[in-house]
Amino acid sequence: MQKNIYDFDATLLNGKTISLSEFRGKTIIVTNTASKCGLTPQYEGLENLYQTYKDKGLVILAFPCNQFGNQENGNSEEIQEFCQVNYGVSFFIFDKIEVNGDNAHPLFKYLKAALPGTFGNRIKWNFTKFLIDKNGNPIKRFAPFTKPEKIEPYIRKIIEL
Repeated sequence: MQKNIYDFDATLLNGKTISLSEFRGKTIIVTNTASKCGLTPQYEGLENLYQTYKDKGLVILAFPCNQFGNQENGNSEEIQEFCQVNYGVSFFIFDKIEVNGDNAHPLFKYLKAALPGTFGNRIKWNFTKFLIDKNGNPIKRFAPFTKPEKIEPYIRKIIEL
């Protein structure tokens, strides 16, 4: 049984599988994303956070998901191009996954169990965000409509520890 996120692997858009243990000692945001969602402009806020805090140990792990309104129906190349051209995304983007149901990625099963939402542990929509401390422990879940800049005080607190 997984004890923290370092026990998981995930596949990047380029097809390379990496161990999340590579991010040991980092502050991490994990989020499910979509390119055709009303919340898609959050990519800009996430990139701003990343640029501001990457030198202090912040990493952002984005997982495209097509389970909400068919809003991420592109392939890996289309997703990568969309994110870079429209939002200048330079943080990690992984292969498209499912976040709910029997085929949910094990990382999201773990995060949902560790930090249930207000109405249970299902992911309700794109851009649900999980904040992970430097020891790989999930510490806070943010709703899809919570803008990335609202997470900044929590990031600063972890970075300063």
